[in-house]
Amino acid sequence: MTDRTNEEWLADLSSTGQQRAQAIEDLRKRLERGLFFYLSHERSDLGGRSTEDLQHMAQDFVQDALIKVLDNLGSFRAESLFTTWATKIATRVAISELRRARWKDYSLETITSDGEVMPTVTSLDASPTDMPQPEDHTERQEILDLLDDAINTALTDRQRTALLAHAVEGMPVEEIARRMDTNRNALYKLIHDARIKLKHYLEQQEITLDYLADLFETT
Repeated sequence: MTDRTNEEWLADLSSTGQQRAQAIEDLRKRLERGLFFYLSHERSDLGGRSTEDLQHMAQDFVQDALIKVLDNLGSFRAESLFTTWATKIATRVAISELRRARWKDYSLETITSDGEVMPTVTSLDASPTDMPQPEDHTERQEILDLLDDAINTALTDRQRTALLAHAVEGMPVEEIARRMDTNRNALYKLIHDARIKLKHYLEQQEITLDYLADLFETT
């Protein structure tokens, strides 16, 4: 694979004909290799995928990444190697596509149905060395039950949906807004109002945020 300086990459990719075609092919191979490494070594959530699957994913992602790189050549400031800059763009494309795929068939109804919702917020299944003492474990569970009750009783349906989707499930703001037929700013206000309501609810139960922080602090 041909090594190029930053200037040579820019010149070749901005040229025409065979020179540009070869530069694009060389860049495609580099990005595909970088994406495969990212998917196979830095994404624990893809650990069950075969090498062939990860290679196909890298090949798919690199197509969109190449378009973004070529469209943004003018923004390259030579503060790093061109290939490093391009790989960062490709990685962001992969992250975005993986996030979109994660929520593709996910229903907001899943996280707003009746039942416990808070145990997933703070894991009580820590490693043996991190496990709280029995009395602390009981106290934490009581607080989780209280938070569960607060979410189900103090919040409106829309507040509960937005808060759980964002804070508990980690769904991207843009995706929540789309599914709730609202905009980003309105969603932020909805989540903010939900948090204020929870804070007031807990204060009425004489539970402060400092107390919660101390109770769930991991050492």
